[in-house]
Amino acid sequence: MVDTWAKAPVAVAEAARLLHGRVGHYSYVSSRSVYVSPAEPGADETAPVVEASVDDDGTDYARAKRGGELAAEAVFGDRSLFVRAGLILGPYENIGRLPWWLNRVARGGPVLAPGPRDLSLQYVDARDLAAWTLDAAEKGLNGPYNMVSPIGHTTMERFLSACREVTGSDAEFRWTSPEVIADAGIAPWRELPMWLPPGELHGFLHQGNVDRALATGLRCRPVEETVADTWAWLESVGGKAEQRPDRPRVGLDPEVEARVLSR
Repeated sequence: MVDTWAKAPVAVAEAARLLHGRVGHYSYVSSRSVYVSPAEPGADETAPVVEASVDDDGTDYARAKRGGELAAEAVFGDRSLFVRAGLILGPYENIGRLPWWLNRVARGGPVLAPGPRDLSLQYVDARDLAAWTLDAAEKGLNGPYNMVSPIGHTTMERFLSACREVTGSDAEFRWTSPEVIADAGIAPWRELPMWLPPGELHGFLHQGNVDRALATGLRCRPVEETVADTWAWLESVGGKAEQRPDRPRVGLDPEVEARVLSR
């Protein structure tokens, strides 16, 4: 069983109960959000997690995911696996982060590129996450595993360069400091998807320890492949991916971008 439920843990509890005796292993796709935020850079699976219970109402994402872990473990014990995914990218993404960057870079011209250039990004391609999870289930792995690429897998510059390469645009990256971005009132992560300025939150979300997953077979494809395949899919649907209705739209307003770039 592979369960991706993200709301009230009671659904995980019921699924586990009904499947007990019918399946031999329960993989629950959880989240690195279960850790008490902000976790220290380099934190592994032993970092403190949020308090939660199987009876949680599901309104808080972190507690809901932790409650889902507890629900699966209560029934399947050491035959339960917690796949603590970080930022997930790749074809068919319905959150809009990578699609927004691809469409913005494809439009060309001056592009606000959030710096520093060498700022690390940590994510996992959905296909790599799926492959590892299926292999882990077959091996009978149990307990928590952080599921993102290794620290330093790519950088903002390499990521944006890949976007420009696959779209064939004439985009000119105007590297902008975190201080200028903050002064303009631009929200990291939401208005500039995936990006967080150096600091505690970046250390938490983009510098997590994944040694345990790497030691058990996690392989992460190059960022250029994830970007290229996502662009190919995006073109096949006319450039407009389906937006998940329970998540806010992401991306920077063109007028705000133009105003900052004019400085």
